[in-house]
Amino acid sequence: MTSPAIVLIGPMGAGKTSVGKRVAKRLGLPFTDSDAVIAREHGPIDAIFAAHGEAHFRELEREAVADALKRGGIVALGGGAVLHPGTQTALAGHRVVLLTVAPHNVAARIRGGARPLLQEGDAVERWQEIYAARRPLYERLAQVSFDTSAGPLQDTVDALAAWIEAELPGDDHARGAQE
Repeated sequence: MTSPAIVLIGPMGAGKTSVGKRVAKRLGLPFTDSDAVIAREHGPIDAIFAAHGEAHFRELEREAVADALKRGGIVALGGGAVLHPGTQTALAGHRVVLLTVAPHNVAARIRGGARPLLQEGDAVERWQEIYAARRPLYERLAQVSFDTSAGPLQDTVDALAAWIEAELPGDDHARGAQE
């Protein structure tokens, strides 16, 4: 079994995939993006929402997250993955990192995208509503938080990598080794 994963959670547009890929590369860890796994295995996420609804998507997401956690490394979750009780339970025993972003910074990251939950009305207003509803859950699940709003993304990558190295000193299992 691999050691606990480093799991990135947070709102849409916070940079979980971008930061996760860079941190994984820097630390020599495997990287998994749960949304990318779902899209690869089941098709575009917006099409899944349209054809089967959010509940079906969340179940596919729960399965993808569970598989990714077993592999270890850095795992980036979709913004709503933590809504599924099974995913919340699966996160126990893993190191959970909350990435946040300010509304004024997220606007450019989310406008014009294919995010199913942001298709109705103003995307930034809808994002703020969703983030406000999920924020207590994110904060309850995370051991640490990093804000991606200001400065170069590399600053967040450096800070997160330093935190991981402090959390896992000399832990070869964190680098994907098998027990």
